[in-house]
Order: sequence, then structure tokens, then C-alpha cells
Amino acid sequence: MTKQLRVAINGFGRIGRTVLRAWAGGGWPEVQIVAINDIASPEDCAYLLEYDSVFGRFPGEVRLEEGALIAGPHRMRLTREGDLSRLDLSDVDLVMECTGKADSVEISGRGLAAGAHRVLISGPSEAAEFTVVLGANDAALDPHMRVISNASCTTNALAPLVRALHGAFGVETGWMTTIHCYTGSQPTVDAPRGDPARSRAAALSMVPTTTSAGRLMDRVLPELAGCISCAAVRVPVASVSAIDLTFRPARAVTVAEVNAALQAAGGVIGWTGKPLVSSDLRARPESIVMALRETAVTGGGLVRVFGWYDNEWGFSCRMLDVARIWGGRG
Repeated sequence: MTKQLRVAINGFGRIGRTVLRAWAGGGWPEVQIVAINDIASPEDCAYLLEYDSVFGRFPGEVRLEEGALIAGPHRMRLTREGDLSRLDLSDVDLVMECTGKADSVEISGRGLAAGAHRVLISGPSEAAEFTVVLGANDAALDPHMRVISNASCTTNALAPLVRALHGAFGVETGWMTTIHCYTGSQPTVDAPRGDPARSRAAALSMVPTTTSAGRLMDRVLPELAGCISCAAVRVPVASVSAIDLTFRPARAVTVAEVNAALQAAGGVIGWTGKPLVSSDLRARPESIVMALRETAVTGGGLVRVFGWYDNEWGFSCRMLDVARIWGGRG
């Protein structure tokens, strides 16, 4: 019997809880989530897992026992420690660092200091040894690495797409806009933020802003460094985002050729020929689902492709996939 990868989740927010929900639904038998750590009270952790405004009620019983969270048939020890290094994680193979604060070596390494063997960070981090995107550069994932980053949700959607298009047609240059749902980094009512536009109420306006995907693309696909420029518009929906990519291919192409390449890509890239809207893509596990009806080629040879991605669920599935793959390499 294959040894299971024992995983601890540090930070039980949007991604931490979604990872647990996705895992509890099955599909990762090699992974066993054994521990959760968050500074919130145990009661809050249980309540927010059981009732979710985006994904609905947890499909199973959620309850607390002494020092443990029970979710359906799964029992995980539950701790409330602000500094993960103070815990004993010597029985843990991998920590999923989901606090969103692991951009320093000191914080990203706390799981190692607690005794875990590896740390997978759920977001961009300058402290990581490697930034991995499944379907783009995961072949270079080294079992000797100790701390890696799973990039961002948008990079996980964009990088495999660009790699597939570059392999099929060559990508000379391009512009990507992510039409991104609002997140917890935005205020619900106008309130000061570093970026004045980001200070506006998240659910009332479309907010032009930046995305980390541009710099991460250069890191994940260095052979295309500088080829793809990126921007973002935050929009007043609570879940599911989209990528709108226009690029110049190395040769003339047709819509049929592009859609055939998208359908053949496979892996983390899905597709649909139906006239779907964002809410139809909720809880889809792919990194991106291409909307084939939106593909277009201009008279000047520019190509436009459009794809949906559930920035929480799809990304959480990639966290589990990368944990399984990385753990399986020794």
C-alpha cells in the first residue's frame, strides 16, 4: 500500500477551508489531512467550514471534539497557535501554508522548524525556492526542495494556457486582463487602502488594478519572459474569475485551429462550447475552462481567447495536486 502524505493546513481561511472541502470530496487518496492550525476560535473554524456563502453547506457533519475538528468521516487535530514553529509537526510530511503571510524566510520556514518535511505556500512568495504551476513547469519540481510556492490563482490559469498556445502556434507577444471577482483584500465599504481604487467598496464597482501574474509568468515560463503583459479588473461578484488573452502568434491561424488546440491541451485546461456565465463555473476543478465561443482572430492576425477559472476551488485543487506530485517524488 502506498504511504499516504500527511498534510497540515496552516491558516483556515478561504483557501485553507476550500482545500479541505475539495479533499473531503475525494480524488486525492494519497493525501491525508491530519492537522489544522488557525488563530480563530475552534467554534469559528467549524462554523465557517460548515456554512459557506459561496460553496454552500458542507456535505457532512461538522463538529468539534477536544482538540479536534471532525468533518464527515475525517478527524483532524485543531490548534490555535500564531507561530507555527511552536507546534510539534514531526508527524507531518507537508504543511500547506495558507495564511497569506509567508513572504519571508522566517515565516515560510516555520513549518520546517516545527518538524514538517516540506512547505507548500498558497500564493506568491519571494521566500520560496521554486514557484510551481501544474501544467506549465511542474516537471522541474525537485524532491530535495523544502519550501515552494503554488503561485497565484491567475498564474495557474494563465501559464498552462500560454504554454499550450506557444507549443501549438508560438506566442510572440500578448496582453492578458483578468476579470477577477472581489476578495478579502478589498473593503466592503469605502476605506483607505494603498491603492486609491482598491479603497472603494468591492461589491459596488469594477476596480482596475494590478495582478501578480505578470511577474510570476516570467518566473514560471522564463523562455517567454517579457512576452505577456497583465492587468486586472476586480468585479462585483463573489466567485469565479476570467482570463481575456489577446496574443500575436508566430504564424497565421484560424479560429478552428485555435479551438482544436485548446480542446487537445487536456490536463488542467478544460473547455466548453456552451454559452455559460461565471456562476456556472463554480467549483470546477480545472485551472481554466476555455470558452470556445469567445475565440476570435482579427484581420491583422491577433488572436483572442477567453477562459473561466474558479479562483478558489481550482487553485485549491492544484494545491492538493502539487502536494501529491511533490510528495510522490521522494
